[in-house]
Amino acid sequence: MLGIDFGGTKVALTVAPAGATGAPGATLPVLEVTRLETRGFEGAAEVVRRTVEACRALLASRAGELVAVGVSTFGIVRDDVVRLAPNVPGWEGLPLPGLLREEFGGTPVYVANDVKAATTAELRWGNLAGVRDGIYLNLGTGLAAGLVVDGRVARGSHGAAGEIAYLARHADDLRVPRHAAVAARVQDGAEPDAARAHLEEYVSGIALAERGTELLGSPVTAAQLFERGDEPRVRTLLEDALDALGLAVANLCVTLDPSRVVVGGGMMGAASSIMPRLREAVRQAVPYPPEVVPARFVDDAPLYGAIAMALDGDTPATRPIM
Repeated sequence: MLGIDFGGTKVALTVAPAGATGAPGATLPVLEVTRLETRGFEGAAEVVRRTVEACRALLASRAGELVAVGVSTFGIVRDDVVRLAPNVPGWEGLPLPGLLREEFGGTPVYVANDVKAATTAELRWGNLAGVRDGIYLNLGTGLAAGLVVDGRVARGSHGAAGEIAYLARHADDLRVPRHAAVAARVQDGAEPDAARAHLEEYVSGIALAERGTELLGSPVTAAQLFERGDEPRVRTLLEDALDALGLAVANLCVTLDPSRVVVGGGMMGAASSIMPRLREAVRQAVPYPPEVVPARFVDDAPLYGAIAMALDGDTPATRPIM
């Protein structure tokens, strides 16, 4: 089994024996991971070329036949095309699944977006194992969720289920007009550009860093903000952001009625500040409050999810929830 995780700054690769990963809920062996820089400025075609080259070198060093490839990517996968991925030149509209199928011949290739892949990893081996209805919340440089419905990762009609970055924070967000060019493309039936990611622009790692830098007058990261949480101005900023996040998660829980919410991503370095606020928001607002727990996978959740997709011979990017 070959796993590939395309990230904004790094591409991660791993190989796992088909018989070594066990059944859902089983102990997962530690995977040896190869990493290379994405170097998105070189363009999507070059990123894919270098990745395939590295995959071939990795496979050449292993005995046995390749039986399946699982792939995680930023953006979403719709109709075998990557969407909502503007940060790497050429990635938006890239027919990534087809390109990889050509490269790997008749070997099955399964592709999903990174958060759905991470959700798959938590569902198979992590803290969503055995959960029928649940949520994986990813708090990192961006913001997204994976939704588990009837024990399966929900795709949505357009592959965009769980893209909570685009949730409105208040009514004024609903009055922000799309650009005229975007409106014209929608009217013509073309693939529309993304709407404003209102929630992500407020509470993600990048957003907190930008807002904190503006507040303090010097560059600061989200992690550094949490370290300075005792400072009144910083505390107010963080509490406001966590209130917005708690509101969104509580509303999502009311909608889905999950039994468990699993929280992962890079911002979980500040779990001691984040988790109590999320638990309290859910407790206050949700009729049947779910458990809110940290994710099992601290690192490489999408890569493990790619291996899970290869192992299962399935992907949330292609299997519909009826």
